[in-house]
Amino acid sequence: MTATLVAKELAAGHGERSLFAGLDLVVAPGDVVGLVGVNGAGKSTLLRTLASASVPELGVAPEHGTVSLSPPTATVGYLPQEPERRPGETVHEFLARRTGVAAAQAALDAATQGLVDGAPGADDAYALTLDRWLDLGGADLDERAEEVAESLGLTVGLQQEMTSLSGGQAARAGLASLLLSRYDVFLLDEPTNDLDLDGLERLEAFVTGLRAGTVLVSHDREFLTRTVTSVLELDLHQQQVRRYGGGYASYLEERERARRHARAEFEEYAGTVADLESRARMQRAWMEKGVKNARRKSPDNDKAGKAFRTESTEKQAAKARQTQRLIERLDVVEEPRKEWELRMEIAAAPRSGSVVATLRGAEVKRGDFQFGPVDLQIDWADRVTITGANGSGKSTLLAALLGRLPLDAGQATLGPGVVVGEVDQARKLFHGDVPLLEAFGAAVPEMPPADVRTLLAKFGLKAAHVLRPAATLSPGERTRAALALLQGRGVNLLVLDEPTNHLDLVAIEQLESALASYNGTLLLVTHDRRMLDAVATTRRITVEAGRISES
Repeated sequence: MTATLVAKELAAGHGERSLFAGLDLVVAPGDVVGLVGVNGAGKSTLLRTLASASVPELGVAPEHGTVSLSPPTATVGYLPQEPERRPGETVHEFLARRTGVAAAQAALDAATQGLVDGAPGADDAYALTLDRWLDLGGADLDERAEEVAESLGLTVGLQQEMTSLSGGQAARAGLASLLLSRYDVFLLDEPTNDLDLDGLERLEAFVTGLRAGTVLVSHDREFLTRTVTSVLELDLHQQQVRRYGGGYASYLEERERARRHARAEFEEYAGTVADLESRARMQRAWMEKGVKNARRKSPDNDKAGKAFRTESTEKQAAKARQTQRLIERLDVVEEPRKEWELRMEIAAAPRSGSVVATLRGAEVKRGDFQFGPVDLQIDWADRVTITGANGSGKSTLLAALLGRLPLDAGQATLGPGVVVGEVDQARKLFHGDVPLLEAFGAAVPEMPPADVRTLLAKFGLKAAHVLRPAATLSPGERTRAALALLQGRGVNLLVLDEPTNHLDLVAIEQLESALASYNGTLLLVTHDRRMLDAVATTRRITVEAGRISES
């Protein structure tokens, strides 16, 4: 069925901090709304709030305002950015849960039992739950799941447990769950994370082909450009919500135009105020000078002169008051708040030796997957892009080069003086229950806590963040902490494994700028097409089925 989602006067916050207020949104069939804003602006919170209209167990009730569906029986699919892999859950069960079929099946089973028991209203309940199960694709899910899994190269059996899958396999399973979904409204939180280029193309085709309304969060600029029909911007600093018609490119142009206009309007206002205040000061100075002259120069018997000077002084005072009233009657134009800038720098350690890392006949065997044999040498100041499909062995290559992975054959060597700085896919350092300040400080024990706070604040992680358990931070905030660590300790071998995952658009651009001025050795794994174009590299390695080639 076709459905429309309507949100009115929504408000949400985190503790005492307001995220957004007065938010109105209509998502009609065929709409693809791109939701953008800095990390922590409330994008995921908004998606969960919108989800509360249909899936209250996944969503959060709005603090203020309402969310409704037309018709009320429409289904909403909310797919979070970190899909939960439950212990004991098979791939098939994961797909059934994420497509909503599992919940619909449970409701249908309960309604069927109601028919058997002769419960009041059982006929209507059965008809309603059967329609929902059919609409969500429950009747042919098994056949479709096999076909989609095969088309995506997900070669594991559907009865295999999700927790046993590699990162690449789990990403394919997540994409499969989306391609199999038949919701009336889609709410997608970072669906591009961890997808390879083939997966991105499939996702783009799926989203652009939907008749359902869609709200999505993504920091993949190319994906946004190719898919969204409008943009909703959550401006945390200005506490404003803005809707831009047209696609992502139009949004960028209109936003830049609006910023230039706001700056010009403020500068005109500030110039007018400055001119009027200067005039008022001059008029008050003339008035005060007139009073002094009247007292000094006027003899007691010169009544005419005294009256003239008094009148002149009063006129100046009146003019000063009139000028002040002009200032007060001006429509105040607030100064546009400067955009937060990461201004990231990657601290450089002294250069390493000429040879940074080598693999000689390196082989790794993990079940049916074999990596290698691989021969590879990374030299000082090499800037290497590593690409390949999910599950091809990119992360295995990095782990082998860094000496973190035991080899089944061959040798791996890190050169002398190599200091590694790494942002890995999982951001593992900041997943614990200790406060962020403590977790970060443990990684840079020589840095005083006050300096740690200052550094994290530069990355947008302030007092409200540093005392929270690291695991409670958003994925984007944890990524910022990982990047801050690169600035806090010097490195000469920088390893970035999908660094744009969860990172907001402003920070991605700042990271690209920082990489342009970084002079050490770089190993970059990314499927971000804009980053591949923006970051200058000297070598490109492709990994396919555990083997490498270079172009």
